Amino acid sequence: MKLWGFQVRPRRGQPDPAGEAARARLHAFGLTRTTAVRSARLYLIEFDGERIDTERVATELLADEVVEECVIIPAGRTANGLPDATAVEVHLRPGVMDPAAGSTCLALAHMGLSVRSVRTARRFEILPRLSDADARRAAGLLGNDCIEEVVLGGRPIEPPPQPPIRPFELRHVPIRELDEAGLARLSRDGHLFLSPAEMQAVQHEFRRLDRDPTDLELETIAQTWSEHCVHKTFKSAVIYNGAPMPLTVNDDDQAIESPPDGPIELRYDNLLRDTIARATHELILENRGPQCLSVFKDNAGIIAFDDEYGVAFKVETHNHPSAIEPYGGAATGLGGCIRDVIGCGLAAKPIASTDVFCVAPPDWPLDALPAGVLHPRQVLSGVVAGVRDYGNRMGIPTVAGAVHFDPRYLGNPLVFCGSVGLIPRDRIHKSASPGDLIVLVGGRTGRDGIHGATFSSAELTDTHADEFAHAVQIGNAIEEKKLLDVILAARDYVPDDGRTGGERVCLFSAITDCGAGGLSSAIGEMGAETGAEVDLDRVPLKYAGLRYDEIWISEAQERMVLAVPPDRLAAFLALCRAEDVEATVIGRFTDSHRLTVRYEGCVVGDLAMQFLHDGLPRAERRAEWSPPALAAPPPPVRAASEFVAELKRRLALPTIASKESIIRVYDHDVQGRTVIRPLVGPRLDGPNDA
Repeated sequence: MKLWGFQVRPRRGQPDPAGEAARARLHAFGLTRTTAVRSARLYLIEFDGERIDTERVATELLADEVVEECVIIPAGRTANGLPDATAVEVHLRPGVMDPAAGSTCLALAHMGLSVRSVRTARRFEILPRLSDADARRAAGLLGNDCIEEVVLGGRPIEPPPQPPIRPFELRHVPIRELDEAGLARLSRDGHLFLSPAEMQAVQHEFRRLDRDPTDLELETIAQTWSEHCVHKTFKSAVIYNGAPMPLTVNDDDQAIESPPDGPIELRYDNLLRDTIARATHELILENRGPQCLSVFKDNAGIIAFDDEYGVAFKVETHNHPSAIEPYGGAATGLGGCIRDVIGCGLAAKPIASTDVFCVAPPDWPLDALPAGVLHPRQVLSGVVAGVRDYGNRMGIPTVAGAVHFDPRYLGNPLVFCGSVGLIPRDRIHKSASPGDLIVLVGGRTGRDGIHGATFSSAELTDTHADEFAHAVQIGNAIEEKKLLDVILAARDYVPDDGRTGGERVCLFSAITDCGAGGLSSAIGEMGAETGAEVDLDRVPLKYAGLRYDEIWISEAQERMVLAVPPDRLAAFLALCRAEDVEATVIGRFTDSHRLTVRYEGCVVGDLAMQFLHDGLPRAERRAEWSPPALAAPPPPVRAASEFVAELKRRLALPTIASKESIIRVYDHDVQGRTVIRPLVGPRLDGPNDA
């Protein structure tokens, strides 16, 4: 085994976009003495074998010799740098997804080279040399300590750290004898984030079973009952006391008149069912509005497009992850919505993306930032880049969006991502059947994304960047593109044996994505009406050292779970091999109505589906509302000469001002379906409000 480092940087006199972007960021945050920043990409490659043509790797793969140069660094040495500059290197932390490394591994294999590992990093050399205090500030601006290790001066080319290999040990959580305070500590310290009533329901169930839960069982319940997965706030009972709300109606659809002497009281047994869902179903019955083909029961809603296709639409927030790591939070937010569209029905094809970003004003004073909060400019630039990179690399146009600025988004931004897809109308309905095989398809499983689902139920504090770094994922859009291609091919598979007469056959009976909660969520939901048995030691891993419970709840990206009938498995696996997509049978759906999970032949989880999906205690909330006071002071009388200045001032407000700088980084024409583009006019720089 030989370890080499490769430092790739622009040739002298060539543009350095990454360096210029770094310089602009340093200037924006007060380091205005910086005159230049030189950037470089670092590759740390462990080769199998003794005779390695490093020059060939450098010139044929890693560097574009026309505009770049590559310096080869032996093991133990640090990267070459300018003597009068401050050097900052940004390395990904162990276990964090490195998409560039994956692509490099694949390219080296195509060159006939066997490698053990590839890691990548970024290097910046800042001129003139900074003081120690300014160097630490620059390091914080050029990297994110949540997912990256930022090293001043550089790091020697060394082998990667090896994760500890822990022997298997089944762990039980003593819950049956805990008092209320003990249950609260377990919920918080274990990152379960369940309410006291929910913890008591879990305790009661295991007292009934006369045993303590395993750690995996407790994690499964917390994930299934999390706000992200079950929307328990919207589904709770709500008692409303207050003034009659606009268009408030009673059970007979009669408008409620405002009583002359006081407020009204209304009860909603299930807020979601009795408001949004009720209105939707009433419109369906009355045949008003678009024809709804599938609502409130799948990964995305589907409405009719024409007689042949439906349109699937999924929008989701990714707020907490984006507050901690904006780029990864937004990228995986969009990637998750795309997978939700792929995972609705028997797979829709994503054709467009959308986004809405709500952040604090970009001119927020640096000295007024609360502890643990990223500056709004960092948040906005990161989420824009995350959506840009994921959508562009997937080949999906970003066709619509919005940006809103408000001080209330300082601590926790609102990051909406959305995906639109087309699905044949005969592929809208799905169900897993007993005997179907559970097939895990796509990326490998790592420690990334642990507790992402339950983290969404927590209140964001200044400690969460450190405490929940493992809840942030980094996506790999290229892997998801391959996954999309193979799933669409399997959906519309035409056997070559002549038995179907050339008709399409879907090789799977159900599909969903591994989003929040990972395999726990995907398999637990798909098998809710049947049952499932899973063997976790079959799950392909990115690296050794994961515990069984980490494998189960990992939210590693670019993974889907499919229910595949046994007689269609061979054809499906052949498609996966053709697209270089990993697919593994990890279990089967049963008729037991239980979720049974094994690891190394030992049962590590065994839960009744009924308790898992119906055992959540219903919360009851109270709501009040008072109509706003509409009386406002009359506007000041202005001279006509002031109108132009006032108009310019308002047009310059960040919420109103042009978003062209964001729109331009998105590809809105890929796939060739975009008819109405975001910018129009003679110079193609005016917003399109069509």
